[in-house]
Amino acid sequence: MTETLREPNELAQELFAPLAETYDRYAFLLSLGQDARWRRFLVERVTAGPEDTVCDVACGTAAISLALARRHGCRIVGIDQSAPMLAEGRRRVEAAGLEDRIRLEEGRAEELPFADGELAALTSGYLLRYVEDPGTTIRELVRVVRPGGTVAALDFGVPPNPVTRAAWRAYVVVGLPFLGGLVSAGWREVGRVLRDSIPSFYARYPLERQLADWRAAGVYDVQARRLSLGGGLVVWGTRA
Repeated sequence: MTETLREPNELAQELFAPLAETYDRYAFLLSLGQDARWRRFLVERVTAGPEDTVCDVACGTAAISLALARRHGCRIVGIDQSAPMLAEGRRRVEAAGLEDRIRLEEGRAEELPFADGELAALTSGYLLRYVEDPGTTIRELVRVVRPGGTVAALDFGVPPNPVTRAAWRAYVVVGLPFLGGLVSAGWREVGRVLRDSIPSFYARYPLERQLADWRAAGVYDVQARRLSLGGGLVVWGTRA
């Protein structure tokens, strides 16, 4: 594994692994309650049934995996690189009584442990900012989904409207680090990283390029929906 490939993954590891036990509670609070709404919208884009297997990449503490199982009754394989986040995810899956539907495994989005076209659908949450080459990662995500299956991704967005963007920027630049700091030093660092990583990601990898890369990877009818005035973004489409 090259150093350039490892760096973004290591950033995510160092940032979130110590926060696994508190992640869901404070992600909800620091997103002003919008994170749960974004997940619901993502899950509703997926077409799957009880006999289908869906992969949830960057599954973290299994919030999307749990929502998929409850909404569609499908089987889920969650993939994440963080052992502490997976441990918390397994605790939540067990508490929900969904061990027969959800399996969480350690792994990387760049090298998924599935054959071509093996899965009915795939979701990812807050992934592409933490990989070195988003276009290559998108191709890997699409590779494992069968023709006709759904691919859907959730991440933070940057509001396109200048007035809304100014309010969003004030919250991201000042509010997130400050409120995170009221919780812990670790959450303060999360606020600082998000303050920098969200705008810099869209500066180098704007939405139009993302959509083009999904199409080039073999996804048609690619759509994008900005949520919460643009603070959240869901992209989805169908595997050709």
